[in-house]
Parts: sequence; structure tokens; C-alpha cells
Amino acid sequence: MKTLLTTAILLITFLNVNGQGIGELAPEKELEIFPDNAFGLDIMFGEGGFGFGTFYRRQLTTNLTFFTDFSISEAKDDQEFEYVDPYFGYSFTLGKVNRIFLLPVNFGLQYRLFEDVIYDNLRPYINAGVGPTFAVTTPYSMEFFEAFGKAQMKYAAGGYVGFGANFGLDKNNLVGLNFRYYYIQFFDDGVESLIGKKRKSLGSFYITINLGMMY
Repeated sequence: MKTLLTTAILLITFLNVNGQGIGELAPEKELEIFPDNAFGLDIMFGEGGFGFGTFYRRQLTTNLTFFTDFSISEAKDDQEFEYVDPYFGYSFTLGKVNRIFLLPVNFGLQYRLFEDVIYDNLRPYINAGVGPTFAVTTPYSMEFFEAFGKAQMKYAAGGYVGFGANFGLDKNNLVGLNFRYYYIQFFDDGVESLIGKKRKSLGSFYITINLGMMY
């Protein structure tokens, strides 16, 4: 979690967030009109590792946006601990049975905050989505790519809540940062990451960079 927080601080600095104009006494301004549609790529940093996704957004009103997104990321049990062999240099997780990959498809709404008191180059929002999740497990004892020949699929319901912001006044390109907490509930007895420990639900925090285009 400390690593994720450090990453978030560095990302915000890198994106050069400028929230000037906040406060009730800020002069009235005309809102910038941005294109209604956006499509792009999500780059995800989570407790289980990296992930990638894609999204589509459709603006319904000046502060309400519909979205759908799809992503692929790896999930890990909270009790997993990775060891590094001091002699051969490779890493392994003691007691690990399966690698778990999550493929959620979510549909939801995004609500823009403080549109009257913050300049348009910083557009904060809250968002929430729900939808089906596909979980793929592969044997940990096999080589990473070879293990997909023994992959198994499980199904779950899931979703996330989050908050974030879009940056800049460019009306062609979208740059944003989103903090999300995902929750996934399986329909059966769940997935087994560590020996003898099946999980019927999974939860994970992600920092997500949004890169896309508006049209």
C-alpha cells in the first residue's frame, strides 16, 4: 500500500496538476465545452501488480457521464509472500497453487465535482461501475505462458467505486488519474491461490492512469 501511495504522489506531480481557482470567491467563469465521447487506454497499478484496460465514455450532461470499461490484471492473496533464491536469483511464492487473472467488464456513471469553483484544467469526479467478471486461473507450477494451456475459467459479479480527475484543456486528448477499489464475488466456492485457501470474494485497490482521445 505504501508503494501505491508513493506512486500516486509521483503521478500527480508528473501530470502537473493545477487546481487554481478553488474557493467560493473565485470569479464566475464560463464552463469549457468538451466533446461528448471519449475512448482510450487504462494503465493500472495495483497490489497484485500491473494491469491494462480500455474504456469508452459518453457525456450525458455537463456533470454526468456514462462509461463502460474492460481490464486485465493479476490478483494475489493477502498472505502471499514472494521469496528470492539467493543462489539462482529467481523468485517464487511459497504455497502458491494458481495464478489468478481478473477480466472485469463494468458499466457505470461518473459525476463531476466542483465544476463551479475549480478551473476546467482540473476536473475532479467520483465514479462507480458494476458488471460481470471473468477469472482465469493457471497452474503456478508451470512456466508462465505454457500454463495457459491448463487455464480454467470462473465467473463472478463485481464492480468498483473510485474518485479521480481529468487534466488539461486539450479537447482532443484525454489525460486522467483514477483511484479505484474493486470488489468481486464468485458464484461458486471461489478461486484457490494458496494451498487449501479458496477465496469466494476478492478486493483490491488500483491507481489507474487514463489516456485517450475525445471526439
